Amino acid sequence: MPYVKVRVSSHKYKSAEPLTYQADSTVKAGSLVRVPLKNDLVLGVVTGPDSKPAFATKPLQPLTGLPPLPKPLLQTAEWIAQYYATPLSAVMQSILPSSISERRLGEIEHVAVSAVATRANRPALTADQTKALETIIKPDTYLLHGDTGTGKTRVYLELVERTLQEGRSAIILTPEIGLTSQLSQNLQMDLPGRVVVLHSQLTAKERELAWLRLLSSQQPQVVVGPRSALFSPLANIGLIIIDEAHDGSYKQDQAPRYSALRVAAKLASLHQSILVLGSATPNVEDYYVAEQRRKPIIRMTQLAASDAAPAPIVTTVDLKDRSQFKGGGNLSKPLIAAIQAALDRGEQSLLYLNRRGTARLVVCENCGWQALCPHCDIPLVYHGDTHRLRCHTCGHHEPIKIACPDCQQPAIIFKQVGTKAIAEEVQRAFPDAKVARFDTDNAKSERLEANYDAVRCGDVDILVGTQTLSKGLDLPLLTTLGIVLADTSLNLPDFSAGERTYQEISQVLGRIGRGHRLEHPPLAIVQTYQPDNTILQSALQRDWQRFYQAELDSRRHFHFAPFRYLLQISCRRASPKAVEKAAVDFANQLAKLNLEITVDGPAPSFHEKVAGKYDWQLTLKATQRSELLKAVAAIPKTTGWSFDLDPINLL
Repeated sequence: MPYVKVRVSSHKYKSAEPLTYQADSTVKAGSLVRVPLKNDLVLGVVTGPDSKPAFATKPLQPLTGLPPLPKPLLQTAEWIAQYYATPLSAVMQSILPSSISERRLGEIEHVAVSAVATRANRPALTADQTKALETIIKPDTYLLHGDTGTGKTRVYLELVERTLQEGRSAIILTPEIGLTSQLSQNLQMDLPGRVVVLHSQLTAKERELAWLRLLSSQQPQVVVGPRSALFSPLANIGLIIIDEAHDGSYKQDQAPRYSALRVAAKLASLHQSILVLGSATPNVEDYYVAEQRRKPIIRMTQLAASDAAPAPIVTTVDLKDRSQFKGGGNLSKPLIAAIQAALDRGEQSLLYLNRRGTARLVVCENCGWQALCPHCDIPLVYHGDTHRLRCHTCGHHEPIKIACPDCQQPAIIFKQVGTKAIAEEVQRAFPDAKVARFDTDNAKSERLEANYDAVRCGDVDILVGTQTLSKGLDLPLLTTLGIVLADTSLNLPDFSAGERTYQEISQVLGRIGRGHRLEHPPLAIVQTYQPDNTILQSALQRDWQRFYQAELDSRRHFHFAPFRYLLQISCRRASPKAVEKAAVDFANQLAKLNLEITVDGPAPSFHEKVAGKYDWQLTLKATQRSELLKAVAAIPKTTGWSFDLDPINLL
């Protein structure tokens, strides 16, 4: 009776070693199986044969009719487990669907696949687009640094068609699920039957059918989705594109904590495929690494829609000058006038504020009491549509208080407005306009991806939202932008705050001035408390090199990435004394290991109290990543400890 090694998909199995099961017949490596694990029946993947063990084994159940998983995908899973020091079983949960049924094979929609042919009615390529396509030829990593509106999506489409003509599949990652609609529609128009969308908002059945379709397809496919789409079971990948590659959502914030950019590089290497990192505002670390390793950096500055498009007019409004505002409102007089002018011309306006809710701060004007989450000790956010206070960390919510619970006075006031308050203020100012708010508080039917066609064709006059609206959107009628508060991330106590601010402001400015409207220059009104800030001015002037050099100098001086590898270790306990003691004891233990590292802390985390428990953290820096892996191995195996290798921030 043959025996095989199986990698299981279960959070209950923590060992790095595969399990041994018996099979009725020889099972190929990569075959999907169900195996008993304690009292559960879980999915697994056969990794190869095994000799007869000294202990009793249980039989596995093969999933018949399915081809084996591609070898490069399994090799990538092994690499993630080693590189990020995480259990392989957790990685397998990211790769495999939550369930697989052989009977679903008969339900797969077999869409007629079109021949790959470039549409004749496309506009001519710009010189920048042509140069990019001539450069991206052989397997390698390419950094496509294209300003907003220069037509990176068109380059993606041409590359996808070229890849399909070569008989190979392609993966395109987007940072937001909302952006998959726009991109998949463009691709479906040219490549009917070849585009598969994968993301978490599909039903379990839809995800399973899409996954099985990719696994069993005999034709090259195009997969579009967020970072999890990277694990599509494609046998022959020729192209991986990461759009808006600077976006923080490409780093998974729970185990396994991987970077989709690093994983994509490994997967592309195993498939000998092309990897394209596209962004108008590349990550400082990615840009520096590309320079050091002499990887191709392709610059695009030429607008795709029209060379004759007037440049946007950018005006800053100092929020300290209250004469610019009427009656305590949040929208300045120049911004209100610009919105009205856009409405008169039948054009769209976008108001950007990276804060959800109605008010971010609820305090008593009489005694200073503040509404805080009882579990996390951070400010509760007031949501005017439900008249409730909500914690955006743990989900706690409670009704709004009429009187102060400390002094009993009816002196509760609301400060630091969010998107809901701005949407209400805009609707009052322009009662006849159609106003729509887009952020992560939207119900499913209200989300951008569900309303993209209506927004694009102009059924919405004024858009209000957070980062959901700053990434990759191309709206032909949008000519006016208002940044309600440009300082939201600028003063965060983190090494990446400057980079995040530059990217945030640059990206939202890129929603206008894309060359669709030639009659008059688009207009941006930027409201800020720091109009002379260097980072803000670099973003407003689109001066990437100025920002890049200043940020690089700062990180070199303070020993942050890309000049050091980083590791964040966190400890959570029920009391402040317990967490401090545990963190200090571990810091002392690290010191005895004599590793070539520097340790910052231990100290309370930025969010010191979360869900009723207290957090402390240590930040480790090293010139050799292997030293950080040794530190990870020393972390206590007791509950309450966690770590993040290569964190994108230290908050």
